Amino acid sequence: MLRLWGSKRSTRGRGPLPKQGKVRRYEASTVPPDSLSKHLLPCHIRLLDGTDLYVQVLGGALGLDLLDCVFKHLDIVETDYFGLQFTDETGQSRWMDNTKSIKKQTSKQKGFPWIRFWFAVKFYSSDPLNLKEELTRYQLFLQLKQDVLTGRLQPPHNVSVQLAALSLQSELGDFDPHLHTAAFVSEFRFVPVQTEDMEEEILSAYSQLTGRSPAEAEAEYLRVSRELEMYGVEMHSVLGKDGSQYSLGLTPTGILVYEGLQKIGLFFWPKITKLDFQKKKLSLRVVEEEEGEGEKEQEQIFIF
Repeated sequence: MLRLWGSKRSTRGRGPLPKQGKVRRYEASTVPPDSLSKHLLPCHIRLLDGTDLYVQVLGGALGLDLLDCVFKHLDIVETDYFGLQFTDETGQSRWMDNTKSIKKQTSKQKGFPWIRFWFAVKFYSSDPLNLKEELTRYQLFLQLKQDVLTGRLQPPHNVSVQLAALSLQSELGDFDPHLHTAAFVSEFRFVPVQTEDMEEEILSAYSQLTGRSPAEAEAEYLRVSRELEMYGVEMHSVLGKDGSQYSLGLTPTGILVYEGLQKIGLFFWPKITKLDFQKKKLSLRVVEEEEGEGEKEQEQIFIF
């Protein structure tokens, strides 16, 4: 049976759990209540470690009210990096607007009494090792593992092996040759396509990490991940002013532009003199080097 990435430290930062079957207003529980209140909005949140939270809020509650419940449950202080995602009626994943009513943004899925959300990292720190709180770094570590597993972040093969080994060190502690075999490693999933040969490589890399604490393994995972080109990038399909389709992604250094799988541009933030987003049109004014003409301002337009 495949193992899910529930950490042995998944209770880190949490207080005692409420008793089963009793979820009061704005109280988070890891088990659903016996019954739902007609006067409250039932919300189900999947956390980054795979556990579930159930919260009932007032009908007029804002997105921030629900997010605050999650922060309180996880003891998160550096709150600016996180948000809640949901799936709209068209099947698109969207970020909750914290300033607006939950009810006006979302709807219940057919056959499911709860409004579903996913807690996630919304803004990736350009220097995650300098985040003040260990809990913040841990949540980012969990997010990055998910990014690699789903293919959103695609490291080179050798880096994927290294990251998988660090995940095992964080989860299991030191390598034990009597317990940790290639067959054991195969019970975990690290990347979308995982072969037996890769699992042998992961096991070998894991065996060399003996002595590192979970926090040290997670810090190394963050250090390696931040060097990847697509670290923290969420791509969006857009149309250029030439009518061609592109993918646009925000990074800590600037705006990436891809045509298919080919990177065709990176607009660095210091070079962007104007950024305007109206309805579905994004307009950029970028200072670019023109051969023989020095710097020149160009306008780029993308339609979402």
